[in-house]
Amino acid sequence: MLSITSDSRNGRSSRLCDGITRRDLLRIGSLSVGGLSLPGLLRAEQAAGIRSSHKSVIMIYMCGAPAHQDMYDMKMDAPAEIRGEFRPIKIFRSLHGSPNGSHDSFICYTGRSFMNQPSGGWPSIGSVASRVLGPAGRGMPPFVGLAPDAGHPPYGSPGHPGFLGVAHAAFRPSGPASGDIVLKDLSADRLSDRRQLLGKLDGLRRDLDAHRMLEGIDDLEAAAFDILTSSRLAKALDISEEPARVRERYGKGDTKRFGDGAPRNLEHFLMARRLVEAGCRVVTLNFGRWDFHSDTFNGMKNTHLPQFDQGLSALIEDLHERGLDKDVAVIAWGEFGRTPKINKDAGRDHWPAVGGGLLACGGFRNGQVIGATDKHAAAITDRPVHFSEVLAALYRHLGIDPVTTQFPDHSGRPQYLLEHTDPLPELV
Repeated sequence: MLSITSDSRNGRSSRLCDGITRRDLLRIGSLSVGGLSLPGLLRAEQAAGIRSSHKSVIMIYMCGAPAHQDMYDMKMDAPAEIRGEFRPIKIFRSLHGSPNGSHDSFICYTGRSFMNQPSGGWPSIGSVASRVLGPAGRGMPPFVGLAPDAGHPPYGSPGHPGFLGVAHAAFRPSGPASGDIVLKDLSADRLSDRRQLLGKLDGLRRDLDAHRMLEGIDDLEAAAFDILTSSRLAKALDISEEPARVRERYGKGDTKRFGDGAPRNLEHFLMARRLVEAGCRVVTLNFGRWDFHSDTFNGMKNTHLPQFDQGLSALIEDLHERGLDKDVAVIAWGEFGRTPKINKDAGRDHWPAVGGGLLACGGFRNGQVIGATDKHAAAITDRPVHFSEVLAALYRHLGIDPVTTQFPDHSGRPQYLLEHTDPLPELV
């Protein structure tokens, strides 16, 4: 239940009656309609072509940056200290844009550098979808982050709302409020009574908004009640409803955190499919820890590549079999590539000059290689692809115009979504 008991004048913290903090309420309440009126929302969906079948994006962040030359851009004719042990496939081979080789998921979610941000910070693609398009239906958040906390915080980020505000943050089912997305033994009538009580506390909530943290609280409250009174989200998260053969295809993986990275939880791939099928617009998930500065090939062969291949291939096959391959785009990438030369510890270090990624489904022209690097996978020789160009294509897929869409940051200055706003022509 949602009853605020804090007093902003004496500095006491705010908690709900069940012991949930105000911060957790904001996490539950990050499911707003994006500030649009109902007619505006319907017009936005109609313009996006998603009134009958909404478009979605599943973004898989590969924490710590996988080695591009060991996954996407093998150099079979290079010397042994560069070549590695694996064989090539088709995908992006010329991604660039990481500012300095620091570990951060930020560029994957925003297409922007985390340096020199505007007031409030750049928003992630999921937060933009929440703001522009809103929920596709009652009780289903537009943006879900299947990103458990990680030892290195950016590895556990689902993508931040930036200057769009907390109302458009990701709903995180693995967070502290995960048990409160269903009513349990609380009747709808009793919940309605408590909602009336909440209405009397509007003034208090606005007094608490000295730092803009509670901006949009009315939207948060309304969306939270939608979730509590609807089984739609809870059912989407319950993979036990899937046939055994489907669950076996995806596998379980490992739910324990890998080092300071993320788990290798294959059930999150299945959960992501269920979420977009139920109406979620953007789902982000994080996977593993690919920062192998030592023992690269054993680490990738024994802990990461087989499980990643199983989960990703199951997801792509499942989307095709269920007729969702045109509506759901899947992107998998990390923040940069790895050094061409294998170091003395049999590992690869950070290499922001070039990286790789994989894009599937979404109605794009798949099955092609975009970009090329030199013989050592050290420098781009053909068709540099910036992260923001890929994000622009994903925005266009969602029905959001990356060229014209802009929002004010916290200083009131209008900001466009991306630096490079033209979607990759190779994909359309």
